[in-house]
Amino acid sequence: MDHTEFIQSVAARPKMSPAQAEPITRATLETLAERISGGQARDLASQLPEELRGYVRKPMEDPEPFGLAEFFERIQSRAAVNLQAATDGAHAVLDTLRESASAKEYGDFIDQLPEEFWQLTGPSANRLQTRHVGT
Repeated sequence: MDHTEFIQSVAARPKMSPAQAEPITRATLETLAERISGGQARDLASQLPEELRGYVRKPMEDPEPFGLAEFFERIQSRAAVNLQAATDGAHAVLDTLRESASAKEYGDFIDQLPEEFWQLTGPSANRLQTRHVGT
């Protein structure tokens, strides 16, 4: 997926213009990079179009421990949008990442996020457990 296709995919999900999707994509990727390890951020960047890779670079190796509410607040502040647009945009970016990144890389970065983020991502395949009948 190239840059234009990525942005168009993000824009199509909550029905926003590509001009609106661009800053939300940037803000979501920057915030996501803060929440995962430096190594995982580099791996994720390798799955992105060239124009978006710089948003996932981070100077620190350790992830910052913050929850989902702060994740949305950081996106809202960075993209200068309201909270609903930040939330919808984050969903769209993560859905687009699921489609564009390899299953392994997507699962690897999802594994670094706490369970409360699953409402955006769903659990990774590595976290899925067999459900027994009656449980």
